[in-house]
Amino acid sequence: MWRKGLVAVAVATLVVACGGSDDNGEPLDLTILHINDHHSTLDSKAKTLKLSAGGAAAQDVTVDAGGFARVAAAIAELAAVSPNVLKLHAGDAQTGTLYFNRAGADGEADAAMMNTVCFDAFTLGNHEFDKGDSGLKAFIDRLHAGSCQTPVLSANVQFGANSALSPSRAPGLVRPSTVVERGGQKIGIVGLTIAGKTKASSSPDADTTFEDEAVAAQREIDRLRSQGINKIIVMSHIGYQYDQEVIARLSGVDVVVGGDSHTLLGPDALRTTGVGTPGGAYPTRLADKDGKNVCLVQAWEYAQVVGELKVRFDAKGEVTACNGTPHVLIGNDYRIGTSLAAPAATDAQRSAIAASVAATGFLRVTTPQAAAVAVLQPFKDKVAVFNQTQVAVAPQELCSRRVPGGPGSADYGRSSAACTAEGSVSVRGGDIQQLVAQAYLEVANARYGGADITLQSGGGVRVPLQGTVTAAQAIAVLPFGNMLFRLDVTGQEVKSMLEDGLEAVYGAGGSTGPYPYTGGMRFDVDARAAFGARVSGIEVRDNATGNWVALDLARTYKLFVLSFNATGGDGYKTLAAVPAARRLDIGVLDADVFFSYIEGLPKDGATGLPTLGRLPHTLYSTKSFVGLN
Repeated sequence: MWRKGLVAVAVATLVVACGGSDDNGEPLDLTILHINDHHSTLDSKAKTLKLSAGGAAAQDVTVDAGGFARVAAAIAELAAVSPNVLKLHAGDAQTGTLYFNRAGADGEADAAMMNTVCFDAFTLGNHEFDKGDSGLKAFIDRLHAGSCQTPVLSANVQFGANSALSPSRAPGLVRPSTVVERGGQKIGIVGLTIAGKTKASSSPDADTTFEDEAVAAQREIDRLRSQGINKIIVMSHIGYQYDQEVIARLSGVDVVVGGDSHTLLGPDALRTTGVGTPGGAYPTRLADKDGKNVCLVQAWEYAQVVGELKVRFDAKGEVTACNGTPHVLIGNDYRIGTSLAAPAATDAQRSAIAASVAATGFLRVTTPQAAAVAVLQPFKDKVAVFNQTQVAVAPQELCSRRVPGGPGSADYGRSSAACTAEGSVSVRGGDIQQLVAQAYLEVANARYGGADITLQSGGGVRVPLQGTVTAAQAIAVLPFGNMLFRLDVTGQEVKSMLEDGLEAVYGAGGSTGPYPYTGGMRFDVDARAAFGARVSGIEVRDNATGNWVALDLARTYKLFVLSFNATGGDGYKTLAAVPAARRLDIGVLDADVFFSYIEGLPKDGATGLPTLGRLPHTLYSTKSFVGLN
């Protein structure tokens, strides 16, 4: 199919060269620069790569990577050297870091940074609805406060009569599609929002609904084509796998620029260099239901990649070729080791690393755009102020312990000797670990569609708390920036999940970090037993009655869990095997969930701050513990 397309474009080019043209226009080369799912991730972060530094084997090289100021710079640089450019954002700009709701009005920082790029179109992701329709309107108003006026798209959202975004109140603020012109030719861009997920895990108004994605897309494609527009891009926030299903149901779509599933696309060298494991080719070449070429792309997550897709259309508007690069954005202050505090590369090492970077074809050294850095600075200052804000008081030390009976450790800031002396951590484990698991449960049931149980690895909670607690200290409890998922799991999978965690602790080469702390569930542990037999007496707490009942192996439970564990981190293989149809990326930051829990606690009479106290012993997940000794 693609070879025939190349022949067709050669013929079309020859016809144009001889002075003729098709009635529908002329061939067009188009460059699409795109991102998706940046989730309020505006700062850069350290990233460790495997690169040649002059030796025979690849070494750990850590760089400062990503960040929205690099996104702005890369898009500007790539746009400057290509004709006929489109700049697209495929949704989920919001929710995920403190920039979203701790640095001014919700989404204010995201809108300001998006306007440094001035996207040609933005499609609504599910997290754009996290603050309801009114919150979304406020975000769009901020996005349109400057000169960019980026079109906001979704063909399958139907705002309710009482919504702040209903067509009668906000005409044209969210459109099904937009039409742009490049090279003298019109291009239609259609937006799609994941339907079921948005309704189930976000907060659209009750009477705002979402139509079947393929039905809505086809209707809008047909409308555009009836106007003589024969080049159609669908900007879809519906996920990489679902994109492929929808493409097979559509006629007339040429390119799909996707989001939602946070899929890294590109060569296997992305994995071997330590960037991440690709989920498919960039671009992924498919066919619509009429057998015509469609190019599908996505640009991973968290402002780390800018996708560059080059598409060739023939004179009839059909795709004859597409290729491109997922540009992984990095700095060039190369550090030999696994942190930015590691020794700087020598001149000889820098030269070898630079050659290794260039050879990948996808690592792009990018200096953050100065203008974008300046726009971000006031929001960065507000986050810094928030970090020093007093957010709670903990009258009694919330002791930290990865494993019941295990010692405290320096990377937790060490709990006091009193925690060990009183003995509770030896029987039930860490107070702060258990509190975090309970916080996930209560917030999930209040805001995110409900959960029966939660899971938090003991090693993912880093410090104890006592006395007046600042926001920075609360963040230090959960410093890794994990998002939360909701998985539908069977009781048998729950049992296997617990056994996975205990095997990762007590099996060969085990470590203390994976020990399972759960909210809404409790169990007995015998570390001496074999894999598969270490946990017993599993009980689940009924949310409505508070009664504890035995785990039903055949029942399905809603599990609220960190993305790290949901994808197999800390040895939780059972969770990694849960199919996509039973997993939902809630997309909210673990620390933000903890803050939400704190804000809902009763206030201390003296300070007026929420009071963080130890949970009743009946809520601790480890009912009894038998160690190896």
